[in-house]
Amino acid sequence: MASNWIRADWPAPENIVAGTTLRGTEIAAVALPGLPCWLKQVHGTAVVTAGPFESPPDADGSVSGNAEHVCVVRSADCLPVLLCSADGTRVAAAHAGWRGLAAGVIENTVMKMAVDPADILAWFGPAISQLSFEVGGEVREAFRAHDKEATSCFVGNASGRWQADLYCLARQRLTAAGVGQVYGGGFCTFRDEHRFHSYRRDPDCGRLVSFIGLKSP
Repeated sequence: MASNWIRADWPAPENIVAGTTLRGTEIAAVALPGLPCWLKQVHGTAVVTAGPFESPPDADGSVSGNAEHVCVVRSADCLPVLLCSADGTRVAAAHAGWRGLAAGVIENTVMKMAVDPADILAWFGPAISQLSFEVGGEVREAFRAHDKEATSCFVGNASGRWQADLYCLARQRLTAAGVGQVYGGGFCTFRDEHRFHSYRRDPDCGRLVSFIGLKSP
């Protein structure tokens, strides 16, 4: 792990630069291979091609095949999902809060990459853990309506609500989309106050930035 960011731990090609900043770190402190392409994240499913936008587009995912344009997403409990092609020519980043995840932001990102899903690698950055993510029954039903297998990603609690596992739900969506090489996870933004921002812990917090880009040949 770098001193101010977590490097994605996955068998990606050597030309891929990917990871997540830690709390208190500005993205400018990371040696990115290109310019970060910011999005106006709206907890939706729109995915765009990263580029020199005049203003950030309303989107929760971006893809790039150009070393000049780095895909970035901001989060503080939601799940950042970074993806790359096995040949190191395409990268993508998705912001997967429960609403976007349930509605299909991961599937849209995989489709936008225009790569055989079997040749895609995915890495999960820091998100809130199941132990800390209590949700109502409507969240559980939103996922079960899409796939009853999502039931396994929820555990009932003493208050009659549910503990949701974003990592489990995202892994299921990736698997269903044909992406079998999935790495990362195991973080908890809520409990790890030293390293991560958490909206549930502090609504006035900052945001972590997860990024993925291509080094120039």
